[in-house]
Amino acid sequence: MRIKPAGDQAVTIEFGECIDEAVSARVIALDLGLKDDPVAGITETVPTYRSLLVFYDPAIVAGADLAKRLEARAAATNVSKETLARHFTVPVCYQGADALDLQAVAAERAMSADEVIALHTGATFRVFMIGFAPGFAYLGGLPEALATPRLAEPRQHVPAGAVGIGGRQAAINSLPGPSGWRYIGRTPLRLFDAGRGEPAFFRAGDIIRFAAVSPAEMADLDRRADLGEAIVEAQPPW
Repeated sequence: MRIKPAGDQAVTIEFGECIDEAVSARVIALDLGLKDDPVAGITETVPTYRSLLVFYDPAIVAGADLAKRLEARAAATNVSKETLARHFTVPVCYQGADALDLQAVAAERAMSADEVIALHTGATFRVFMIGFAPGFAYLGGLPEALATPRLAEPRQHVPAGAVGIGGRQAAINSLPGPSGWRYIGRTPLRLFDAGRGEPAFFRAGDIIRFAAVSPAEMADLDRRADLGEAIVEAQPPW
């Protein structure tokens, strides 16, 4: 573990050098601990793949003092706190215009589209971090057989809710925009809504499984989501 300054109002606590579930567990456990039992002067925490960025008010706590307190808290943090992770089953349409790259991914991985869908819906994913765009969810847990390089030339427009593969990573797009990821389906879930009390739907540490839905079911779920209805809710751990 290393603690380093990040400007004059933040420090970063690094727990490793790679994308790893054990590293992520330590990051999220400390983040949860600081939310449950705050340290005076901390204004915000941002979990990433391998580190926790901690913003603070230097008028309340000095950076050097905060670093010592964070080091002690990290050493004493019980990673079992991560059992508080929320679990979700997320509907995805893997057909038609929603499956931008499904056939290409299947061909590149020498399998059928149905086999790709079966592997994708059979896996358990973990939200490692929220980043790149508001609400954009980076996921771990992609089956190795589905790992596919990003596009050589990014698309200029990918819809919100697109479910993608980028190398060994997986993700759910939160806002429409350009992207080089391979997108095999789309969820009607609105990952970001500035009008919600918690604008980003997912948090780091959430656990996700995907469930295939038909185009007709997708259209109904899109309609309900547009009306502000809750189409995905947290479930008990599987």
